[in-house]
Amino acid sequence: MNMHNTKHYFICFCLLISFFFVTGFDSLGNYPKSKKVDVVDIYHGQVVRDPYRWLENLDSDETQTWIRKQNQFTEKYLNEISEIKAIETILDQALDQATRSVPFQEQSKYFYYYNNGDWQQSKLYYKEDNQGTERLVLDPNQLSKDGTIALSGVSVSPDAKLLAYAISDGGSDWKTWKIRDLESGLDLEDEILWSKFSGAEWLKDNSGFYYSAYSQPKTGAELEDTNTNQRLYFHKIGEKQSSDKLVYARIDQPEWGWGATVSEDGNYLVLHVSEGTDERNRIFYQKLHQADPSFIELIPELKAQFQFVGNEGNVFWFFTDLNAPMGRLIAIDIDNPDEENWQEIIPEQNHALRNVYLTSGYFLCHYLKDVSSEIVLYQTTGEKIKKLDVPKNGAISGISTKPDSSQLFFSFSNYIQPKEIFEYDLSDQQLKSIWSQLVPGFYANDFTSKQEFYRSKDGTLIPMFISHLKNIELNNNNPLLLYGYGGFDIPILPNFSTKYFSWMKMGGVVAVANLRGGGEYGNSGIVKECYTTNKMCLTILLLPLNTFIRQVTHNRVKP
Repeated sequence: MNMHNTKHYFICFCLLISFFFVTGFDSLGNYPKSKKVDVVDIYHGQVVRDPYRWLENLDSDETQTWIRKQNQFTEKYLNEISEIKAIETILDQALDQATRSVPFQEQSKYFYYYNNGDWQQSKLYYKEDNQGTERLVLDPNQLSKDGTIALSGVSVSPDAKLLAYAISDGGSDWKTWKIRDLESGLDLEDEILWSKFSGAEWLKDNSGFYYSAYSQPKTGAELEDTNTNQRLYFHKIGEKQSSDKLVYARIDQPEWGWGATVSEDGNYLVLHVSEGTDERNRIFYQKLHQADPSFIELIPELKAQFQFVGNEGNVFWFFTDLNAPMGRLIAIDIDNPDEENWQEIIPEQNHALRNVYLTSGYFLCHYLKDVSSEIVLYQTTGEKIKKLDVPKNGAISGISTKPDSSQLFFSFSNYIQPKEIFEYDLSDQQLKSIWSQLVPGFYANDFTSKQEFYRSKDGTLIPMFISHLKNIELNNNNPLLLYGYGGFDIPILPNFSTKYFSWMKMGGVVAVANLRGGGEYGNSGIVKECYTTNKMCLTILLLPLNTFIRQVTHNRVKP
């Protein structure tokens, strides 16, 4: 979905919600009728009724008529709202503004995405030595006239001369990889089809890269593929895909998938082996530049999550939640790989470890403490050096660094502070702002945000951020936008949102609850319970929220 469609839908959303609070749902009148049909499925002995199954046939005349009537009803209601122009102006100002990504480095080139607020898709640029004139690398807006072809992945060669980039059509997961010469700006003839759920991992000699792909589906069945029997290939630059080398496949394990990483020293290919939707993974590796191309199963069973951080010779470092719901860092000597010989380098803390990076000979650890970011520096032997002096009480995102660099880039924001990109130099411990998001009509002193905690039915403490204009009194006249999420180890961090800002500027209150399961407090036991009994989990977590919201905002709300 492009940004202009997003803005249109959010305008409709804000208008509808705002006036529901003022007029109530009953004022909308009579909705277009939606017929019900008698369709029943039985799954594992459970009867599941599906009275609107007929709407799944999107191309039928009946469904198209239903869609047209729904749209006409909505447009009629919106057109009768006298304040629509004022709200559109607020949203236009907030949403049509420039955005930029955290830069990532390869050699002397610093790459980043930028959007001036009018483009459907962000463009990719680079600067030499992170200064001077920017150079356009790729403009995905030129890939198709209707904007349906999107840039879905990039990978720069180690010598920073070539760019592997993937495009996808119409929101499909299928990727087509192409290669661009960064000096000339022209594409090579290389083209890789039928890749999915894959990046491009370069060999250190720049000769080519690893990627994952599936068999070509039958014509007309491209969107029905079952995503089984993924294979890992190596593509040599300048050759046709038909010549690509099959590196690894397991026909006996159709649900397995591959995430390939080449070690920084170029001596190992490390495979993160996934299985279906299981959050745990296996670890295999291959010794590159050896006569024997076989893979060694370092962690052959699904025990926990393991993320390869780097290596020093034959010692591999992994960020894992094995016996550590909050996360820890371990070392495995691949010449002595039995689990009893694994060493703990950075033990589990009392707050969640989200990621570990190697930078200039140190471990950089990103922690979440009550949903706010902290960055801590450690020796590779595990001794804590210091907590970095970086912005507090918000979300740090997009951390970018390299093992041989002292530069660290990241963005910071919270619900009432727009995105700001920083550079931190570990050599002199200097923090420098390199870009700030400018939001028309936003003045930080006009807003306030606080974090509250409420107890769920089972006694679990749930954090929630409440944000609004300073000059409003919290009572039942305030429209309240409540958002809660918890699942799949995806934390909802306190990032600035132009949509939330627009809502608050119109006098609304924003409340965001960090429900368990999102990883804000690690991979705890309640997370497992949420996955297995989702309805029970929501009941446990959400029912007390109604009482808490009324206490804090004096507002009535249904969870």
